[in-house]
Amino acid sequence: MARHRDLIFGLALLALFVTIALLGDVLAPYDPHAFVGRSLERPSPAHPLGTNDAGQDILSELIHGARISLIVALGAAAGTVALGTLVGGVAGAAGGWLDGLLMRLVDVLMALPRLPLLILLASLLGTGLFQTIAIIALLFWPTTARVVRAQVQSVRRRGYVRMARNFGGGTGYLLRRHILPQIGPLIAASLVSAAAQAVAMEAGLAFLGLGDPTAKSWGLMMRFALNLPGLLLTDRWLWWLLPPGVCVTLLILALAFTGMGLERTSHPQLERRQ
Repeated sequence: MARHRDLIFGLALLALFVTIALLGDVLAPYDPHAFVGRSLERPSPAHPLGTNDAGQDILSELIHGARISLIVALGAAAGTVALGTLVGGVAGAAGGWLDGLLMRLVDVLMALPRLPLLILLASLLGTGLFQTIAIIALLFWPTTARVVRAQVQSVRRRGYVRMARNFGGGTGYLLRRHILPQIGPLIAASLVSAAAQAVAMEAGLAFLGLGDPTAKSWGLMMRFALNLPGLLLTDRWLWWLLPPGVCVTLLILALAFTGMGLERTSHPQLERRQ
């Protein structure tokens, strides 16, 4: 328990958010899109976090926002890791001119300023949940590709992999049978790290007005809250702006601790160095 406390804490917190997302329709007291009260009601037994400027229940919006964040996190992380593993695995296993070509592509993409490119692509592709997932995956896979390539090159130098190649094993066979199983824990840790990054990016895009305007996400809640003139001059920010910000932070922390725990589990030498 002591050695894996990061992993246990991250998984427990992540399980809480997953439960809220799955049971959102049951836990939410109201439909998050319904107008169920007066504008800007203060917290009360009927509305524990009050209502927004349109009269919608903030607690219901907050509960349903967990589902949007987790969908984006899972989809964008899966796309990021799939692209990064494909490019990094092929580059590391093939070597030669193909390795050089793919790594130069990775270098170019990593050198580009990601935030302006993120905003540009969101403006061009339009708003929507699928577009948000695709944009995040397309922009953040190079880091995974570089890490996977380094690990593949390390594994391919091992004796049993060289022997399999000498016996006629092709690149695809070596990747599928010998290399990918060895770097599986690394891919799992990369998946969790990419999910944490996707949560932050989705919240940022929604906050900038570049996310899905129909999805009740935490970033969109913060955007609408800050659009209210004089919000920070009153105590309304405590029950409208603060809760979604805390939820984004806690979900990122849950994924970060889970990722660190997976890395320590798959690489015990990291723990011994501390």
